[in-house]
Amino acid sequence: MFTCGMRESQQSCVGLPFLSAPDLEALIGHSYSGTLSLKWDSVFEITCTALQLQFQPALSLCLNFMQQEMEAKWCLDIASFAEAYGMSQLLQEANDFVLRNFWEVSSTVKFQDLPAETFLDILRSDGLCVPSELAVFRAVISWIEADPEERLSQAGLLMTAVRFSLMTFREFREVRAINLRMECFGNNKVELYGSAFKDFGLSLEQTQDQWRIRKPKEALVLVGGDHLDTDTGQRSPSKELWFVNALRSGVGLVKEMEWRHLGHMPDKPKFRHGVAAVEGRLYVLGGCFFYTKDDIMKSVYSYDPVQDGWKRLADMQELRSNFSVVVQEGRLYAIGGDKEINTNVDSVEMYDPHTDTWSLVHPLEQSLSGLAATAAAGQIFISGGFDCSYICLSSMFSYHPEGGVTPLANMAHDRAQHCMEALRGRLYVSGGVCNLRAFYTDQLGCEMYDPRTDSWTEFASLPVPHVGAASAVLEEKIYILGGYCQEDYSESGLVHRFDPSTQRWQIMGKLPAAVTDIRACLLQLPEDLRH
Repeated sequence: MFTCGMRESQQSCVGLPFLSAPDLEALIGHSYSGTLSLKWDSVFEITCTALQLQFQPALSLCLNFMQQEMEAKWCLDIASFAEAYGMSQLLQEANDFVLRNFWEVSSTVKFQDLPAETFLDILRSDGLCVPSELAVFRAVISWIEADPEERLSQAGLLMTAVRFSLMTFREFREVRAINLRMECFGNNKVELYGSAFKDFGLSLEQTQDQWRIRKPKEALVLVGGDHLDTDTGQRSPSKELWFVNALRSGVGLVKEMEWRHLGHMPDKPKFRHGVAAVEGRLYVLGGCFFYTKDDIMKSVYSYDPVQDGWKRLADMQELRSNFSVVVQEGRLYAIGGDKEINTNVDSVEMYDPHTDTWSLVHPLEQSLSGLAATAAAGQIFISGGFDCSYICLSSMFSYHPEGGVTPLANMAHDRAQHCMEALRGRLYVSGGVCNLRAFYTDQLGCEMYDPRTDSWTEFASLPVPHVGAASAVLEEKIYILGGYCQEDYSESGLVHRFDPSTQRWQIMGKLPAAVTDIRACLLQLPEDLRH
């Protein structure tokens, strides 16, 4: 307007009646500082102003805020905004957020104002993610009861999108009870139970129509691992890679994971290794290929899923197994681990993918293995693990490659060979083993750390032990995969998922192959592998 030869560029005074003073002040401040303070109660107005003024830098910040900070309370507003302004990518992300977090979204005030057509599209989606089909039915009833006189006439159509055949007999009792209650509303005749019974009485044969099948954008990739066997000589560590192509919701709480084979690692098999994904490539580091003294490795490979090819990279400077790998600012950090049987290290080394080089950085304050580490809010957090005497620790600290360690509040329970994942600004710790006199036992207790208050809160315990398991966050839910039970050395081939919105663990299915000392991460795979 002011620099491209338009009429306003020649005027000494330009009226902007469509702008509010606070929005204009925020944009002028951004022009000088390059920053923009955004909150949900103002971001839509500032975005509109940036659009009208064609202020691209500010607009990009606003859209990034909506995408990165999206939450259940605001996702429907984001979808409406994106549709009104023709922002197809933002609309797609908002709609997908609704499907992923439907149980939480359905309890918001904004949900009650959804148009029937939009609500029906959501209900009909295969990608709808719910604890069970009963949650879908309850959401429909909640929406109808917000305005029964207007909406009872639409109940029949909405109920056609509820897959009653996925309900258990116990769940279906609620359908009948709700039907009887709704007959009290006005003179509208409600036929929820009759039509539902027809669907519920369908054949129980598991066809595709009787599942809700969701395909996450990112694939959860499982790498290597081993099977337990009392005869060590009979063990056969794995070189295989598997990925989750789809998540399937069946009758009641029944879930399944569709696993597909991705390929094999080059060279030797690996367990107690490290994995990470950087810029679309999978990195596999160190680990063991068997159980004798010289079986620990320092080799590093990368896998490019687009080219379906492996590349040998520079070795780490130290042998490492039972260690942790985190990604921070595009670099990989290999933290602690065992360099020999019963000998762990305090060293940390950093890998730069652009130069294919490893360099030692600030060491830990003590030797650690079996620790869990994750990157969050620009920091690296490290919890638990075995000390040099192989005693389980309850420690928690932040780590900086140059500044070293900063102690934080201890966990309530000691643990090692556990999992820790970052989700929504908090760190969730689960599984592993803990001290029991001179031995170890299973640690079922789970804890959540809040960096803002430096405090821990316990959450739902694991239903079964997961020692030496893999973990990942997929679509804002925590997955714990495999591992074993310390008490009897039995394997746990199960996958459990924790949903922060319901505060419950749920069985998602079984692993396809090796189940102990496995590792997992998320990776973007080509579409031809996902069909």
